[in-house]
Amino acid sequence: MSRIGKQPIVIPPKVKVNLNGRKVSVEGPKGKLNLEVHRRTNLKVEGDKIMVGRDGDDAEAKAMHGLSRALVNNMVKGVSEGFVKRLGIQGVGFKAAVQGKNVNLSLGYSHPLLYPIPDQIKVTVEENVRVIIEGPDKAMVGRVAAEIRSFYPPEPYKGKGVRYSDEKVVRKEGKTVQ
Repeated sequence: MSRIGKQPIVIPPKVKVNLNGRKVSVEGPKGKLNLEVHRRTNLKVEGDKIMVGRDGDDAEAKAMHGLSRALVNNMVKGVSEGFVKRLGIQGVGFKAAVQGKNVNLSLGYSHPLLYPIPDQIKVTVEENVRVIIEGPDKAMVGRVAAEIRSFYPPEPYKGKGVRYSDEKVVRKEGKTVQ
């Protein structure tokens, strides 16, 4: 039995879970998410807990059992608490700003970069250099953060670029004159 898959998912009081066959929809104060679980797994709601089961003991069923449980757990946690990613921008003249439904990034290029903000994602900028990405969908929050970081990843010589707040950049020594 999958060690992760056999653990029940506790449903917080403000969250509503609806099962329709393999489709699960979760609604809470932070938003609404839908998912169709893998064909080898099944879901049951027992009181204030969701139990995830599987049909078989082969490798695929075991893998999908744990994956399905983790995805549903992330949905429940996302609509009740939400997920947050923080980015930092370092470099002279590098800055960010939110303009309507776009993030305007000035990262040393000859033109500003506009990144459209997806639905259900909230982006805020503090002091022009700290970007906070929030939302109920863990995968979407991570993808938005990764795409913004990909415009100018941190470089190892001067440390300029967009980085995660907890990311450590190993600095390299530049060339020396003999």
